[in-house]
Amino acid sequence: MSQDKLIDFGAERAKRVHDLNDKRLNEMRQAFEQAMPLGKPKKKSKGKPKKR
Repeated sequence: MSQDKLIDFGAERAKRVHDLNDKRLNEMRQAFEQAMPLGKPKKKSKGKPKKR
């Protein structure tokens, strides 16, 4: 048997779990953006000048 085609099952499983977590995170992010859209930040107005 050749030894150059070994598979690290721990690393493969960690990669797969990481991909699943990323997918779930992206779904949650999209749901939050639909519920509470961020929009463009508004510029702050300077307001009234202070009286001296």
